[in-house]
Amino acid sequence: MAAAATKEPSSDFAFEHVWRRSPLDTAGSCRRSRSFSSPSMSALKCMARAMSLMFLSMWIFLGTVDGAGKNGSALRPRIVNIGALFTYDSVIGRSVQPAIQAAIDDVNADPHLLQGTTLNLIVHDTNCSGFLGTVEALQLIENDVVAAIGPQSSGIAHVISHVVNELRVPLLSFGATDPTLSSLQYPYFIRTTQSDSFQMEAIADIVEYFGWREVIAIFVDDDYGRGGVSVLGDALAKKLSKIAYKAAFPPGATKNVIKDLLVEVNLMESRVYVVHVNPDSGLDVFSAAKYLGMMGTGYAWIATDWLSSVLDSIEPADPEKMNFLDGVVALRHHAPDSDLKKNFLSRWNSLKYKGSARPNNYGLYAYDSVFLAARALDTFLNEGGSISFSNDPKLHNSDNSSGLRLSSLHIFDGGQQFLQTILKTNFTGISGQIQFDIDKNLIHAAYDVLNIVGTSSRRIGYWSNYSGLSVVSPEILYLKPPNASSSNQHLHGVIWPGDNTKKPRGWVFPNNGKPLRIAVPYRVSYKQFVSKDNNPSGVKGYCIDVFESALSLLPYPVPHTYILFGDGIGNPDYSNLVYQVAQNNFDAVVGDVAIVTNRTKIVDFTQPFIESGLVVVTPVKRMKSNPWAFLKPFTLTMWCVTGGFFLFVGAVVWILEHRINREFRGPPRQQLMTIFWFSFSTMFFSHRENTVSTLGRLILIIWLFVVLIINSSYTASLTSILTVQHLTSGIEGIDSLISGNQKIGVQEGSFIWNYLTDDLKIAESRLVVLKNQEDYAIALQKGSNGGGVAAIVDELPYIELFLSSAHCAFKMVGQEFTRSGWGFAFQRDSPLAIDLSTAILQLSENGDLQKIHDKWLKNTDCSTQINDDQNRLSLNSFWGLFLICGITCILSLAIFFCRVFMQYRRFSPEDHREVEAVDTDPAPPSAQRPAARSSSFKDLIDFVDKKEAEVKEMLKRKSSNKGSKHQTGQVLDGHSDLSLS
Repeated sequence: MAAAATKEPSSDFAFEHVWRRSPLDTAGSCRRSRSFSSPSMSALKCMARAMSLMFLSMWIFLGTVDGAGKNGSALRPRIVNIGALFTYDSVIGRSVQPAIQAAIDDVNADPHLLQGTTLNLIVHDTNCSGFLGTVEALQLIENDVVAAIGPQSSGIAHVISHVVNELRVPLLSFGATDPTLSSLQYPYFIRTTQSDSFQMEAIADIVEYFGWREVIAIFVDDDYGRGGVSVLGDALAKKLSKIAYKAAFPPGATKNVIKDLLVEVNLMESRVYVVHVNPDSGLDVFSAAKYLGMMGTGYAWIATDWLSSVLDSIEPADPEKMNFLDGVVALRHHAPDSDLKKNFLSRWNSLKYKGSARPNNYGLYAYDSVFLAARALDTFLNEGGSISFSNDPKLHNSDNSSGLRLSSLHIFDGGQQFLQTILKTNFTGISGQIQFDIDKNLIHAAYDVLNIVGTSSRRIGYWSNYSGLSVVSPEILYLKPPNASSSNQHLHGVIWPGDNTKKPRGWVFPNNGKPLRIAVPYRVSYKQFVSKDNNPSGVKGYCIDVFESALSLLPYPVPHTYILFGDGIGNPDYSNLVYQVAQNNFDAVVGDVAIVTNRTKIVDFTQPFIESGLVVVTPVKRMKSNPWAFLKPFTLTMWCVTGGFFLFVGAVVWILEHRINREFRGPPRQQLMTIFWFSFSTMFFSHRENTVSTLGRLILIIWLFVVLIINSSYTASLTSILTVQHLTSGIEGIDSLISGNQKIGVQEGSFIWNYLTDDLKIAESRLVVLKNQEDYAIALQKGSNGGGVAAIVDELPYIELFLSSAHCAFKMVGQEFTRSGWGFAFQRDSPLAIDLSTAILQLSENGDLQKIHDKWLKNTDCSTQINDDQNRLSLNSFWGLFLICGITCILSLAIFFCRVFMQYRRFSPEDHREVEAVDTDPAPPSAQRPAARSSSFKDLIDFVDKKEAEVKEMLKRKSSNKGSKHQTGQVLDGHSDLSLS
């Protein structure tokens, strides 16, 4: 055992301490008396007083020690009473009794624990009775016990907790696992085992791990059973699961009562059972289940820790009992395999009062409970606490008015301090670490997950409140960061009832195989979706084929029968039909049922098998002749940009061709007409001017490509505009319907009526109920002013089917303004809805869903939607072409003007005038005037306007003139040299 806490002074030390104080006082007296006596007389008087005080101190000490157990003292008492409450003849009691006695012997034999104090154990038998157990508990507390170990019953613990609260006696229970005992109402109740709240969290994690949604709880109807099942319901709710049924039987129920209860639950849908009963009667549940054939394939049984307590106490295992436990998953309190535990188990057979072959975990917790009380008592005494009891005035006064001897119950004066000492105690026992959190629960709650196979059990994993399910020991996980994510939950393989390794589905059809009652709407319109038929099933249609195809993909048969809902005169009310499923009048609805918010609150839908949104349909006709129809293909912006580019490209080509192409020269008026003619003639590829320059040809090629695209698009758009049908009214979608006052048609029995009136706030006076496709066509043709409707609002599948037979007389306008779908409706939390959703997805992926659609539903050849703006071409469709053409033109102009500027720098206007003067009328040098050099804009324009050939000729003359002048200068220089010589 762990070393004892630091020891307080022993009784001998206390006596010595009292004895040492007297000489000091005597010495003081001696010193005070010296002034009044002679030295010899003073010494005699001091000695006499010292002897008197010493004998008085010894008398007081002996009297104190003799009455320490009754009157209390700050000294350590020789004997302290400690009580124990449990049922001797029970699975838990036969393991707990020798464990408690062994713990008492070990405490009293430990020289480092409770030095000088002996624990006196007082045991009372609760006899498996709430009444007798309460009486025995009161008799136990009459013995002035400082703590009580037990009880094992949660019911007795509830009653006794009120008593110990009043008398301040800590109650250390090793077996009362009811979570409600942890409330603040019972401050003196200390649970030295794990609360069932942790055990139920473990079961909820197991249920989630195997993918089950519902369980049936079988439990004993007492505080222990009800408390555990209540917590189980909360734990399952966190995992989006639930308890489908709570099957309770009374304590001490006979096998026939249990058998009748199991017959009842076997008729229900769920096949996952959680058994939370007492160890002494729990095996009767499985015996009855085996007799009823409920331990075969398809069943899943989960037992709480009571089952492991029974099995741990049996050695060797009883083959008959193990036979009807085959495949059960059970929990067991996790106790680490420490040396303390191994040593205790090795000497179990030599213990006194041994009633079971092996100790179960409750025996381990009982052993540690005694050591918890002993260690806390040692600390309590070391801190100066005293063991004393006093009368309770309330109980003393009650004796006068009743015959009960309640005054024999005393209050433990140090009970509050002792309670806090217990809660602060921390040590390692044979069951693991004993330490309490702020809620008075043991820290590190952990369980072994067992699987009963054959005549033994095997551990398939662990559960802890630190990391959930794991195949790794909790002691190893405590050294790592916590990780309770779903991806980190693991268990080894389980062998289920029937020696089956495949996980049970967890449910069957209710009423033990009776076929599902499936409601089918009895429609009078749109019978392609669902309708009455003379075949064996009685129904047919698109929805029926989808449902049957999905059922064929399930790995199990689904017996079902179709029941028509409606009178066959008008379409049924679909909201009422869904409500009938929620009221358990039907098990499901198969048909064209829209998935809307209000319906999802009361039933579960499968994955949608067809998309469905609300649309608007109106009548259409051919547009009358319009003299300005040719302008509609392009938007105004498109027209402006296209015309601008025609002029821009013509101007660019003229600039590039003007200097070198005779066809682009002439008077200004002629050149301006050339620009316009060339620009717009390219629209029809009929331009007669040839381009000579390389840059001009490049631009022309790109522009002709742009014109080709524009012409083709214009032609296609104009054709569509002149041939497509158009609306007879100004309705463009749901928004124009809301703002107007025209009549609106809705289908009989549909949710659309409520949607338009409640959500869109459309007056009911504007709505007209229509029964079938013929009513649709007649109402639309009459129009709102003629007693019909201006538009119909309905779901997309209906409208598509209606338009397919309307000969393009009606069209959808606008966009879908809701997004939903059709699904099959089931009762809430039905597992069949989940499996069918998976099957519908498989149908969609393998293409079968589309094949069924094509079989029953045909699409119209007419355009299903009209929007005039969509037929008009805007700049957004062509800005890329215009950008390419524009960049090419700008680059070409840049190259052209760079070239001209380079030529202009080599040529000046005065040079041009000098050349002209020499050619026309050469004047004598004395008459020539130097021309003023200028580079005006007019000169530049004149230069650009000149032909390319003229510019080259002038540049050539200028070069030759400079050469002749250079030769003349050399000749004159030679003549001057000769004359000088």
